[in-house]
Amino acid sequence: MPQFFYIAKSINGKEKHGVIESQDEREIAHSLHQEGFVLVSATQQLGPGKRFSFALPSFGVPLKEKIFFCRNLQVMLSAGLSLPRSLSILEMQTKNAHLHSAITKIREEINRGITFSEALTRYPDIFNDFFQSMVKVGEETGTMENVLQISVNQMEKDYELRSKIKGAMIYPTVILIVMVGVGGLMLATIVPQLASTFKDLGTDLPPTTQFIITAGMFMQKFWWAAFMAIAVAVVLVMQFLKTNFGRRLMDNGMLRAPILSPIVKNINAAYTVRNVSSLISSGVSLPRALEVAAGTVGNINYRDALLTIKEKVKKGEKFSDAIAVYDKIYPATAIQMIAVGEETGETGTILIKLAEFYETEVNEATKNLTAVIEPLLMIIIGSAVGFFAISMIQPMYSMLDAVK
Repeated sequence: MPQFFYIAKSINGKEKHGVIESQDEREIAHSLHQEGFVLVSATQQLGPGKRFSFALPSFGVPLKEKIFFCRNLQVMLSAGLSLPRSLSILEMQTKNAHLHSAITKIREEINRGITFSEALTRYPDIFNDFFQSMVKVGEETGTMENVLQISVNQMEKDYELRSKIKGAMIYPTVILIVMVGVGGLMLATIVPQLASTFKDLGTDLPPTTQFIITAGMFMQKFWWAAFMAIAVAVVLVMQFLKTNFGRRLMDNGMLRAPILSPIVKNINAAYTVRNVSSLISSGVSLPRALEVAAGTVGNINYRDALLTIKEKVKKGEKFSDAIAVYDKIYPATAIQMIAVGEETGETGTILIKLAEFYETEVNEATKNLTAVIEPLLMIIIGSAVGFFAISMIQPMYSMLDAVK
């Protein structure tokens, strides 16, 4: 019968862990339920060097995997397990190949005497500055369980925001893809037939009709080249946006876009105040918290602003005065509330409430985003259909006039 290492908690917070023989996790959960415990995790032990998981190749670590790692690590450390033992269990639970490799190497380095925070610095593509700073604070203050819980909460908020934004963009993206696909199909199939009809009639064609016919004949003969051109264009645009100039150009455009600008400002304001509040409440200095927060915001304008604010704060300027200069990208409410927090000595608490406020604003904005974009999509689709219809019908009307 297989053996499982399990972690369980009771309703009153009591924790229990150990190794048990059982057929499967369901049987373990049922057995623990009879004892008044709830199963948190169960990992099958298959012997030295083996793990009960199948890892698919991966080139990145999704945020969901990082949340799973941090949450389970916090639970195991709270249950009294040592850090190397907890990491060993997480190796067996992790399905992402990239994260699994990182955990293995981190555990080996810790066993050689390197601190957890120092080992994390080897993997900045997985564990960002925020998580590294939080872990370092936990090591220095002996509050690793607490800082891991704060990190988990932060990641979950981040994941929730990203999911809602992606969800709001699915509808317009699908509509645009379908519109391009249908347009390409019509150009390749219907337009060439109309072109042959116009040719037989020998009528003069207006410029718009000639343009559509030329595009249709090209699509019919070289449709593969059109798909290749689109793919190359997408790759080139993505590479361009990775450059400093391209990213700055896109970020400036996002801040000026009528519909997206309020959402971008609220998202970056939420990231800023929540990350700074989490860091300073854990014991990180304000300049260092601002530097770490600069690495978490998505817009390059906010990154530059936070790094400049950090330098001003290091020289003795108040946080509220330093951020007030950037009233075009940070809402006036945030600047005023930061000033109130400094006056009352409750900066951390006020920043958390601000983060919750702006996250709520983003949630409401993303709910209404589809409703706002839908009329614009209808205008775009209607304009495209109207242009095509007029271009194809206009020669027919010209022929009827000539007959009269």
